[in-house]
Amino acid sequence: MEERSTNRERACFVVTDGRRGMENQALGLAEAIARLTPMRILPVQVPRSGALPDPGPIAPDLWIGCGMAAVRAAGEHRKAFPGAVFVYVQDPTMAPHRFDLIIPPEHDRMRGSNVFEITGSPNRITPERLAEAERSFAGQIAALPAPRAAILIGGDSRHHRLTPEVADALLERLKALRARGIGLMITPSRRTPERFVTALEAAFGADDGVWLHTGDGPNPYFAFLAGADWIFVTEDSTNMLTEAATTGTPVYRLILDGKPGKFAILYSALEAHGAVRPFLGRLDRWAYTPLHETERAAQRVLEIMARKGDI
Repeated sequence: MEERSTNRERACFVVTDGRRGMENQALGLAEAIARLTPMRILPVQVPRSGALPDPGPIAPDLWIGCGMAAVRAAGEHRKAFPGAVFVYVQDPTMAPHRFDLIIPPEHDRMRGSNVFEITGSPNRITPERLAEAERSFAGQIAALPAPRAAILIGGDSRHHRLTPEVADALLERLKALRARGIGLMITPSRRTPERFVTALEAAFGADDGVWLHTGDGPNPYFAFLAGADWIFVTEDSTNMLTEAATTGTPVYRLILDGKPGKFAILYSALEAHGAVRPFLGRLDRWAYTPLHETERAAQRVLEIMARKGDI
């Protein structure tokens, strides 16, 4: 028999394979829900193959998953926890019946009675989290010249390529920003080609006006978002584009090689919202209402829970 959490402390499983991009989306949604109603968040890491681990004695009221490992786990967890509301972030591509609610990005063009589309992906960005991060790294940020730009660099994906030619052109644009006196806060990702990281280190490693974070020490990602006057994001990353557009800070999209395909829908939506513009060399300042898609999705989850009598 499942041990249900009490009404005072409902439990939410956050089920992923542990990869940061997947976990942040599911956690972001869970945290947004917990800001609206008391909810204990319990991360559950599951493998992409093989036996599933025992999730423990607590039966969740809410189950949120992201990634194919979570789709697989949902089949077993649905049997073990029949009273839970099951939510999946992204397009599961299979077995949509396992979920009470699916929250895909609108550019995936998924349809169904249990589908609730959002622009981009859920994230963990809140004003409070950004302010806390900025305080934690206040000294390092203050040491950089103002105004400042955060540079969020991804890499190769199914639709995009950070080719050597694109990387060289991007490096020249970053040098041009620096030549204008702009302080740079640069963070590559795990997908960034090593050749480009090396080029960034060679170009900016000795420059006191550049903070280049390549993975050592505490992660300043949120602080970069909080301390920036502009945010530049390579167009391969739905997560980083959406996170940047949640800040209210002007966002420039850095164009890569390839054909955007369905991601053109995302770019158009973010541009129509007023958050993002393609970077063509000119720097402007503008204001827009930050995206609140995570909160909108959280409200929808609570509606489903209320309908099932779990709220």
